[in-house]
Amino acid sequence: MNLNKLPTFKRDGVVRCVVESPQGSTSKYKYEPEIEAFELSRPLPKGLTYPFDWGFIPSTLAADGDPVDVMIIHDAPSHPGLVVASKLIGVLEVLQQEGDDAPFRNDRVFAVPATSHREDEIGDVHDLPKRLRIELEAFFVAAAKLEDKKLQFLEWRGPAVAAQLVDDARKRLENKLP
Repeated sequence: MNLNKLPTFKRDGVVRCVVESPQGSTSKYKYEPEIEAFELSRPLPKGLTYPFDWGFIPSTLAADGDPVDVMIIHDAPSHPGLVVASKLIGVLEVLQQEGDDAPFRNDRVFAVPATSHREDEIGDVHDLPKRLRIELEAFFVAAAKLEDKKLQFLEWRGPAVAAQLVDDARKRLENKLP
């Protein structure tokens, strides 16, 4: 089954998120739809682990040409390929530059499991402690450091902006398909 082709939305207000790199992973995994399997993308710098599950929202096409990136905030690691029905809580708007190429947007969406009892009070990224948001930014910088990528954080935005970003990315993919 091609996980990239799953419907984006499970029901109103709930998106599907596919885990690529689980919380605690020391490597970045990437789903390869051509072979319908996960491949090692790269190890993270020594000592760095994913703070939460990392993956993508299926049937979307982000501005960087990949499915929309998503970090699923919850307290238990899962495994690659798990589909987590989630509520969007916001987005970190990011301008990314690779080498001497022109900068481009590579935003990171944040979600919580739709059926979570521990995270059900988190409805907006601004409900997360400011310290945690700073640590998440530091994680993204550290993860990109050895890849010759420069990140500029523009703004943390709430769930409405995240939902619009996902819907725009879903439409972008639909318009691209034959």
